[in-house]
Amino acid sequence: MTDLFAIVFWAVEGDGSFLYDYNAWRVLNLLIFVAALYYFLRRPVGEVLRTRREAIKRELEQAKRERDAALTKLQEVDARLARLDQEVAEVRAQAEREAAEERERIARATEEEIKRLREQAAREIESAAKAARASLREFAAEQSVRLAEEMIKGDLRPEDDARLVRKYVEEIGGNGR
Repeated sequence: MTDLFAIVFWAVEGDGSFLYDYNAWRVLNLLIFVAALYYFLRRPVGEVLRTRREAIKRELEQAKRERDAALTKLQEVDARLARLDQEVAEVRAQAEREAAEERERIARATEEEIKRLREQAAREIESAAKAARASLREFAAEQSVRLAEEMIKGDLRPEDDARLVRKYVEEIGGNGR
């Protein structure tokens, strides 16, 4: 504002030609208008600028808090990823152990099944052998009886046959004479 007064005093102190110069009045008019604008708008514009500055400051603080929260989340995710590798290794090791246990269980079950089938086959073979022996004995007995009959029939004469029939009848209780 003091600059404005200095310009006005300079214009008045001179030879007076300044007051009659059209361009000088335009400059003076502009300076008065700018001074009036400054005087009347200083507080409202200052208030708007201060409010805007505070809003920007709040937004920067909010952005900083959000950035810090994001960094914290990032660290948590990095920690999880680090643990994830470890967990994957643990799960893989557990799966390998379970697979080995399953292979052992299957091998034991297979051995038990083989043993059971061998025992069953042995029982069936023994049973078949017993049946074959019994069948062979029966066959041998039948063949022995047949051979004995043939031998007896070949050696037996009709008188011997009649005598045997009479003797059998007597034993039964009849009198065959």
